[in-house]
Formats: sequence, structure tokens, C-alpha cells
Amino acid sequence: MGYAIIGFGAVGQALARAFARKNIEVAVASRRPPVALAPQAQEIGSTVVPTTLREAIKADTIFLAVPFQGHREVAKNLASWQGKTIVDAMNGFGVSSAVVAQAFQGARLVKGFNHLLARTLAADPNVKGGRRVVFLSSDDKDAAAAVAALAEQLGFAPVNLGKLEEGGALVQAREDKSWGPLIFQDLFKKEPERPTTVTARS
Repeated sequence: MGYAIIGFGAVGQALARAFARKNIEVAVASRRPPVALAPQAQEIGSTVVPTTLREAIKADTIFLAVPFQGHREVAKNLASWQGKTIVDAMNGFGVSSAVVAQAFQGARLVKGFNHLLARTLAADPNVKGGRRVVFLSSDDKDAAAAVAALAEQLGFAPVNLGKLEEGGALVQAREDKSWGPLIFQDLFKKEPERPTTVTARS
């Protein structure tokens, strides 16, 4: 199981910080060569590994954090994405993630981690007595469950919104340059309080 983030701008770096906090290795790649990414990667953490796009796409789970119009260029690197899970963390106005799924033929696509501002996504998700929510949607239940498990591992509270055309629309940028109702919603899931143990005196 390998993880990669393609795109190393504000969102890509925010995702990298989430991995680094948990000491989980993740490859990062962009249009720039690995040596250009190295200073930022080193500042984030030792588990963030700059690499080439060719190497990054060998990962099993790949986060897309490129500008929306750039996803097709990424998709051209493989004829088939069979066996890979693509996490669409992009925002394209008026375009469903189903369009992204068509570009990545054979991949299991999950929409997620896109509704938060980069600076919020970069912050520790364990705050206010709970965990920061990330919304997920997918037409593949197994893929959604796997990404939800990863989100939990990264410290977030995943909330499954259902299929791409349904729940995905709630976290999608719209054609009229407005946003879905859940975009920018910084929500938290409270952890259940542990019962107090009372020891009876004899």
C-alpha cells in the first residue's frame, strides 16, 4: 500500500502535513522536479518524499491536488488506472467528479478533502474536543470505505455523503460560480465521553 499526492501547492502541502503528523510516508510530485519540492517537503516532515510524477503514480492511493484543468494531463500518464484509488481533492466549477472518473479509466474514484480551505486542512484535526470532519463521496462503496479508514488514520472524522452525483454535489463548485452547501463548512465530530469508573470502598 503506497500513498501519493500529485500537486504540491497549498492543498497538496496541507495533505502532506496530515500524513507527516502521523508519520505515514507519502510521495509528492508536481510539474516541478523533485529537487524543487525538497525544501518544502523537508520542512513538513521526513515522511514526505519528493519524487517524479512517473514514480508517484505507482502508488495504490493517489490524491489529486492539481488545478482542475490539469487532471487530464495527469490521467494521460497511464492507459489504465485499474487497481488504483484516486482521491479527487480538486474543485472545478460546474463539473462533477464523474468527469474526473472518466479521465482515470479503471480507477476507483472518491471525492474528498476538497471542501476545506487549505490552511484549515493543514491544521491539526483534533480540536474542540473532537475531530474535524472530511466529506467523502463515491460510486464505489469499497473505495469510499478504504479512504474513510485512511481519513480516520490521519485523525479526521469521515462522513460519507453517498454517490458522486448525489452527495458529491453538496461539496461541488457550481456552474454559477457558487459553492455547494457543505463547502467551507468546518465541522467537528465530538468524541463520546468515557464513563467515569467509581470504585466502591469496602
